[in-house]
Amino acid sequence: MAYPDSRPLRILVIRYRFIGDTVLAIPTLRNLRRAFPHARIDVLSEPVSGDTLALCPYKDELLYYAPRLRGEKKRATKFPTSLLGAAKFLRARHYDRCYILRRSFSSAILPLLAGIPHRVGFSTDGRSWLLKRSTPYADKHEVECFLDVLRADGIPVTDTHNENWTDPATDRRVASALPPGRRPRVFICAKSVAPAKDWTPDRFAQLIVWLVNERGCEVHLCDSPGLAGYYAQIRSALPAALARDWIDWSTQLTIKETGSLFRHMDLAIGIDTGLLHLAASFHVPIVALFGPLEPWRWHPWDTRHTILRPADLTGPCPLARLSVAEVQAAAEPYLAAITPS
Repeated sequence: MAYPDSRPLRILVIRYRFIGDTVLAIPTLRNLRRAFPHARIDVLSEPVSGDTLALCPYKDELLYYAPRLRGEKKRATKFPTSLLGAAKFLRARHYDRCYILRRSFSSAILPLLAGIPHRVGFSTDGRSWLLKRSTPYADKHEVECFLDVLRADGIPVTDTHNENWTDPATDRRVASALPPGRRPRVFICAKSVAPAKDWTPDRFAQLIVWLVNERGCEVHLCDSPGLAGYYAQIRSALPAALARDWIDWSTQLTIKETGSLFRHMDLAIGIDTGLLHLAASFHVPIVALFGPLEPWRWHPWDTRHTILRPADLTGPCPLARLSVAEVQAAAEPYLAAITPS
């Protein structure tokens, strides 16, 4: 088949769950759009994680699927929450092709039930028979694994760079709310939904004291309001004098607005979470603290970064073996390279 393909096909990309994985799908969407410039390309994602693609120009529409909602939230949502409900919703849209950037069995069943004739995805969980074309889930970075789904269908992959977009009105709002002057700005990402990935609140507090007092930085954060209790533990360990240097945007910016903050950051330091992948998509340098997950598969993509990982990964909190001094030493070269304005 010759590319670019000028047919007005209807294409669905499935990538629900997890903020980081959704951000890492951007190079795949770009190469897919280049191959099918006149197609309609929709993305099936979950609320919140899907919002990271709200301004992506390579898709036409975000379709939300909320299979993890329970109880009152499930009854109140306007999004499909069951496999059959989502299949019925998608069937009415008459897609020609589907590219599945998930590995679960249910994510391959869904487009089959939706009547999508051409389905391409990973040959995991014994689901190859559900797909027209498939590819192994290789031991390499997730971005390259996603691109392998396109390669399995003969679609050319011409670049792999990272990128992201912001809304000009939000850019102006964030810029006007930043403290006056221009000190180095460091974004802190301290909490994961998986406790095995976490460092400790007291060590983050020690790191922040060093960033402010020794390196003259502002410290910014913007995480889920549901994690406010964890960040309160960090703040309670900080000297009262540092309150003005600890700037929490968590109730001021949504996930799709956070990029406007990242445009002003000089460095991001944190544990392995989706927010670091979001920072990387804006090419913010990163110091990433890795515990149980493999850094060669999940490291920040297409931005300068340093990985810190303890040699001993046993126990419920392996990152407790990383000292504050190790993180300071990793951050120092990035801070030293910041040019005062």
